[in-house]
Amino acid sequence: MSAVSGCIAWLRRHRWACFVLMTLSFVGFGLLTLDLVRLVGSNASFLFDNGWQGLQDGGLRQLLELLGTTLAAMVAWLAFKVCETVLVQSLTR
Repeated sequence: MSAVSGCIAWLRRHRWACFVLMTLSFVGFGLLTLDLVRLVGSNASFLFDNGWQGLQDGGLRQLLELLGTTLAAMVAWLAFKVCETVLVQSLTR
C-alpha cells in the first residue's frame, strides 16, 4: 500500500478529521491566494520596468517567494479536493 492510498484510507475511516482538514485547506487556499494575482502582476511590472537593477534590488527573490506561495496554495487546493472526493464518496455509498 502506498503512502497516498494509506492517507486516503485513513481519511475514509475518520470523516470528521477529513472534514476538518478540508476546512483548514480551504481557509489556507483562500489566505494564500488573496491578492496573489495583483502581487505577481506588480512584481512582473517592476522587473520589466527596472530590468537588471530590479533583479538586484530583490525582484527575483520576491518572484520566487510568490511562486512558493502559489505552490503552497495549490497543495492546499489539492488537499481540499481530495477531502471533498472522500467525503462525497462516503456520503453517496
